[in-house]
Amino acid sequence: MKKLLLLLLFIPLISSAQFKDLLKKATDKVTEISGPNSGLDIAAGLKEALNKGVTEQVSKLTEADGFYKNEAVKILMPEELVKVDKALRKMGMSSLADDGIKALNRAAEDAVKEATPIFVSAIQNMSITDAKSILLGADNSATSYLQNSTTTALYAKFNPVVQTSIGKVGADVVWGNIINKYNTLPFVSKVNPDITDYITNKALDGVFKMITVEEKDIRSNLNARTSDVLKKVFALQDKK
Repeated sequence: MKKLLLLLLFIPLISSAQFKDLLKKATDKVTEISGPNSGLDIAAGLKEALNKGVTEQVSKLTEADGFYKNEAVKILMPEELVKVDKALRKMGMSSLADDGIKALNRAAEDAVKEATPIFVSAIQNMSITDAKSILLGADNSATSYLQNSTTTALYAKFNPVVQTSIGKVGADVVWGNIINKYNTLPFVSKVNPDITDYITNKALDGVFKMITVEEKDIRSNLNARTSDVLKKVFALQDKK
């Protein structure tokens, strides 16, 4: 009977200790996510990661052959113009077809150079609320967020830049020549593609693909976290 009474007295003590332990763990977790490592810090870390993607990866696209010799983002003939490419090569005009592909990539390289500030500005608009879920998401969550939330606006701003770049690098002349040559071939349906729209979309795809490369590196490679903010914020992700 005495043993039973002692046990009944001891149970509340155990429960209280367990409760205190659970409360401490919960408090520590709240402090970790909502305290000094919270909102502003997390958002700042993600913004820095995306800015790093722009400066270290997207900047590579602006160099000569940045698109053209990067198989991950190289712009090829539009799907609807694959027949144009094949027809020109079949008629002994492979060099013209090659020039057309190079012109697409040159325009993208030039356009991205002019549009980089647009991406930087868009990154700064990431909200603190979004930041926490992005940090603990997939290894391309920040890039996907940026892509989903800014593509429409970026397209509107990027498209005229591409249009200017097309003329600047002579892509309009090359493609005008290609289309004219193709349209004079017998038994073909005439084409008149909107290469501005095509290059704009492909250039945007290339930009986000390269930002993803940097984000994945920062998430998985400790050496890629080159600042205290990146180390601090992405250490939280490592614990998930």
